Amino acid sequence: MSRFWRLAPFLAGLGAGIAVGPTAYRTTEALRLMIFSTRQPLWRFPADLNLRAEDVTFPSQDGVTLRGWFIHRANADGSPAPTIVFIHGWPWNRCGNRAGATLLPDRTIDFLEPAAAFSRAGFHVLLFDLRNHGLSDARIPVTFGVNEARDVIGAVAMLRARQDVDGERIGLIGYSMGANAALRAAPECAPIRGIVAVQPTSARVFAPNTARDVLGPAGPTLIQIGGLIHQAFGAPPLSAIAPAAWVHRLRDTDVLYIQGAGDRWGSLADVAAMAANTPRARPVVAAPSNERYGGYLYVAGHVDAIIAFFRESLGVEG
Repeated sequence: MSRFWRLAPFLAGLGAGIAVGPTAYRTTEALRLMIFSTRQPLWRFPADLNLRAEDVTFPSQDGVTLRGWFIHRANADGSPAPTIVFIHGWPWNRCGNRAGATLLPDRTIDFLEPAAAFSRAGFHVLLFDLRNHGLSDARIPVTFGVNEARDVIGAVAMLRARQDVDGERIGLIGYSMGANAALRAAPECAPIRGIVAVQPTSARVFAPNTARDVLGPAGPTLIQIGGLIHQAFGAPPLSAIAPAAWVHRLRDTDVLYIQGAGDRWGSLADVAAMAANTPRARPVVAAPSNERYGGYLYVAGHVDAIIAFFRESLGVEG
């Protein structure tokens, strides 16, 4: 018995380490993703779908080198055509998201299938990597749409310099962080006549909800500490990542918001507040889902309706 009591502190420490260790690892990894993101490899290519594409390299508004694919519309003849820009989420890349790349519970989201549908419908498509993602250059930290908006502005400037792009008919489709970036960037690179914002989110909603889902009951407290470290790397306060405060400037842009009804990380109420502040918002689409990724999958399942929205908002004949 005396031997047991001598070993008790060691056994207690070992038990605590086993219990706390996974949470500590997940917390550290979540913070790393908040600051640096991750570099998912390119896992699909336009040639896989027989799409005619060219590699493009261009600067963001603040000089970060960005890389992507310019996918030509089917039967392109060199004349100016409308263009749709896909803006990926965190921590994805120009392909979308490949499930299992991080500790976040996720599903595969493929951008190339809907891009092919847009190409067949007569639109050029730009798929590109945001800063700190894919093959684009790094400029930390990740800011969940604030600095990434500068990448969108750079992408639109590059497109308007092309002779085969109709610079008056550029639409944006953004997912999560990419939706935030699109909503923030559009007034700075007007005219942007149409935006599809797929599950944009305020950090005050997204951060604690995701932390609770990934880190457990202590997640919301841990993410508050993580937010202070995030700020120390130059990020804005999480409270400042708030699209509802930006969207009143979208006076000449039709915006279609899509939000998963059962999303555990975002919320319909958050997106409804954005729509209420958006001068030309369409009715919010509540996508059937029981987790975050069901909302993202809505676009691929309803691509004809998304194309119809852009035809109308950009003034493109069918």
